[in-house]
Amino acid sequence: MTAELTTVHVMRHGEVFNPTGVLYGRLPGFHLSVAGHGMARTAAEWFGGHRPITHLVASPLQRAQETAAPIGELLDLPIATDDRLIEAGNDFEGQTFGVGDGALKHPGNWWRLRNPSTPSWGEPYREIAARMLGAVHTARDAARGSAAVCVSHQLPIWTLRLTVEGRSYLHDPASGSAGWPASPR
Repeated sequence: MTAELTTVHVMRHGEVFNPTGVLYGRLPGFHLSVAGHGMARTAAEWFGGHRPITHLVASPLQRAQETAAPIGELLDLPIATDDRLIEAGNDFEGQTFGVGDGALKHPGNWWRLRNPSTPSWGEPYREIAARMLGAVHTARDAARGSAAVCVSHQLPIWTLRLTVEGRSYLHDPASGSAGWPASPR
């Protein structure tokens, strides 16, 4: 009996048009920038040159759907939507978020930041990981013997990765510890 190889690619949507610099989270109406559309086309070309992709699925948010569109067009695949691929819930949606220039300077928000290991400001990491694993397993089953592409968002993807690798969700953004991407300096 030969093992059946199935690959599931999990990718983040392209760059978002966000001139006001808010944390957009699950808010509607945030679409790809011009550069983001270019990223989506480049990803489509890359996937077109690799092992057969037979299943394409994306988060319901506009930016993920727009990223999946060129892949679907090039590979002649419909885009399935899986709500489990959505961005993480976050209490700071719609606000700028940074030391001295946004939500962090307001003492009324500090209580939300009390527990970074859960996190206390939004959807728990364990819940994000569970729903992402479920979405990946569903995509794997749909593409049995070939490959699938899942288009999601940065935090859910990193949470999934840390879970699969058995690593901690705690991180220091300045150092990039625990595998999280380092903050720009």
